[in-house]
Amino acid sequence: MKNTLLLLTLLSSSIFAMDGKKMTIYKSPFCGCCTKWVEIMKDKGFEVNTIKTDKMNQVKQQLGVSPQNASCHTAVVDGYVIEGHVNYSEIQKMLTEKPEIRGLTVPGMPIGSPGMEQGHIKQKYNVLYINKDDSTGTYKAY
Repeated sequence: MKNTLLLLTLLSSSIFAMDGKKMTIYKSPFCGCCTKWVEIMKDKGFEVNTIKTDKMNQVKQQLGVSPQNASCHTAVVDGYVIEGHVNYSEIQKMLTEKPEIRGLTVPGMPIGSPGMEQGHIKQKYNVLYINKDDSTGTYKAY
């Protein structure tokens, strides 16, 4: 019984770990898929500050996101950069484990990624981690 209670406590704390965590999201005022991704992050418990700008390239440059790692929107949470349609589960994992990386990215806009849903159509894509030297590696394959 003690083990069951401990497991339930750990699970419930990880499920609600993002409640109230602040995320700033930079996006074009005209991008609908970005708006869908923002709503997903809100639904997962992030306190979201959305900044609409037509200067996304400048935002990405200032945050150290190179063109090969770019997507349509850029977010910042706990000092990490989240570029594009990154899955919530990978963001939660990163914020829990706190790796020594710049952040996560899903370059481009793959169909089937969060905010890019198109019915049953799903492209394969990778969530990449971005190291501080701008090198990347696969964080999770979808």
